[in-house]
Amino acid sequence: MSDHSETAVLADEPVPPPINASEIAAEELEEGSSLWRDAWHRLKRNRLAVSSLFIFIFIALFCVVGPWLSPYDSQTQDLFLGAVGPSSDHWFGTDTLGRDLMVRVMEGGRISLLVGLVATLVALLIGVMYGATAGYLGGRVDSAMMRFVDLLYALPFTIFVILLMVAFGRSLWLIFVAIGCIEWLTTARIVRSGVISLKKQEFVEAANSLGFSHMRIIVRHLIPNVLGPVIVVATLTVPAVMLLEAFLSFLGLGIQPPNASWGVLINEGQQNMEIFPWMLMFPAFFFALTLFCLNFLGDGLRDALDPKSAKD
Repeated sequence: MSDHSETAVLADEPVPPPINASEIAAEELEEGSSLWRDAWHRLKRNRLAVSSLFIFIFIALFCVVGPWLSPYDSQTQDLFLGAVGPSSDHWFGTDTLGRDLMVRVMEGGRISLLVGLVATLVALLIGVMYGATAGYLGGRVDSAMMRFVDLLYALPFTIFVILLMVAFGRSLWLIFVAIGCIEWLTTARIVRSGVISLKKQEFVEAANSLGFSHMRIIVRHLIPNVLGPVIVVATLTVPAVMLLEAFLSFLGLGIQPPNASWGVLINEGQQNMEIFPWMLMFPAFFFALTLFCLNFLGDGLRDALDPKSAKD
C-alpha cells in the first residue's frame, strides 16, 4: 500500500522539462559578451593592477580635493617660520619661504597629473588614428606617412617644444598641445604594425565585402583590437610627459611661479636636499608612487585587453 501511495505522490509532482542545449546556448548568446566585459573580468583577477588603480585614484583625489580641506594656502608665505620639518602643524613640513609643503604637493600633483593625462590623450588621439590609417591603407600612402614620422623622429623633440612655446606664448593649455603633438610618434608606429597584422583577417575582409567605409572599419574593427599595446604606451607616455614638463619648467618655459608641479618641487628639493631633505622626499615619493601605479596598471590592462587571451 505504501509503495502505491509513494508512486502516486511522485506521479503528482511536476516533471522538469528536459534540458535543451540549444536553449542554453541561445540564453548565453542573448546575454552577450564583449571585449570590455571580458577585459573587466580578467582585470579584477589581477590584484596588483587593481591595487594600483585604487592607489592612483587615491592620489588623484588627494591632489584634487586635498587643497580645499587644508587650512593652509599654497601661496601664503611665513618668512619668519622658514623651512621646518614635518610636525603636527605642517605634516610635510614647509619650504624655504615658509609655505606649507603638503598643500604645494597637492596642487603640484594637480598640474602634473593634468599635464600628463591631457597631453597623453592628445598624443593617443593623433597617434592611433594616424598609425591605423597608414597601416590599413598601405602602399604608397603608408610609405609617405611613415617617412613623415621618421622625419619628425630626427628632430630634437625638446627643442621643437621650446620653439612652440616661444612662438605661441607660455600657457598651460599650450603645454598640453605642444607635448601631445610630439609624443604620438611611437604610438603611431605600434598601432600601424598591429593594424597591418590584422587587416588580412576574416572579420576585416567580411566588413569590406559588406561595403563598410574605410573609416568605420578602422574605428569599429581595427582600433579596438590594438588597444592592449596602446594602453601600455599610454602608461609609459604619462610619466614621460610629466618628466618633459618638469624639464621645461626648469628652463622657465613650463609651469610659471607661483604655481608648481611635482617636477618643479623635486627640482627645488634637490637644491636643498642636504639641509632640508623633506622638500625632496615628499614630492619625489608621490611622483614615484604614481609612476609605479601607472606601470602596474598598464601591465594589467595590457593582459586584460588582449583579444587573443583565452576566456576563463
